[in-house]
Amino acid sequence: MSLVDKTILFVKDTLQNTEGGHDWFHIERVYKNAVKIAESENNCNLEIVKLGALLHDIADSKFHNGDETIGPKVAKQFLEKEGASTEIINHVIAIIENISFKGGNFNQKFTSKELDIIQDADRLDALGAIGIARTFNFGGFKNRSIYNPNIAPKLNMSKEEYKKSDAPTINHFYEKLLLLKDKMNTETGRKLAENRHKFMEQFLAQFYSEWEGLS
Repeated sequence: MSLVDKTILFVKDTLQNTEGGHDWFHIERVYKNAVKIAESENNCNLEIVKLGALLHDIADSKFHNGDETIGPKVAKQFLEKEGASTEIINHVIAIIENISFKGGNFNQKFTSKELDIIQDADRLDALGAIGIARTFNFGGFKNRSIYNPNIAPKLNMSKEEYKKSDAPTINHFYEKLLLLKDKMNTETGRKLAENRHKFMEQFLAQFYSEWEGLS
């Protein structure tokens, strides 16, 4: 069995009963998007792309009291146990440590073509119909209000402000989701993001119309 196949089994098992927006199906969608984007990118290591996509949310800090060290630690232990090379392990760990949005003001300490691809794939899953579904699922998981017109979205948050925010779910569209289209790294990512972005704008227009009793 290949390392990628072993990783799929490990991730499926580890993420059982995880919150619906960050479960195995999220990983699977990111994996598929990453492979799709990689097909149109030159000079990328497809094995790194696959492993990074599979392990990028193996222990999301949101579900571990904000601890950003757990994900890289779990991934490293697994890859070492499976005999992965030091080069592969270091690259995958660097991807996990640098993939997150974190308010949009997080300076990546590492760059690679593989990170660009996986980051785009992960961001695509935060856009469009899937992105909307995941956003409200997480808002419900955190018992947040859907919308409060008296609480304005807060832009340009610091990393810590973003992590601690408990604002209404609709605010998240302005604090993250609608910003992602212009932060895509690859040409394929940008093209795929365009339609998903437009769908979210249409959703918000309908949402506000219904909120005001106009439709």
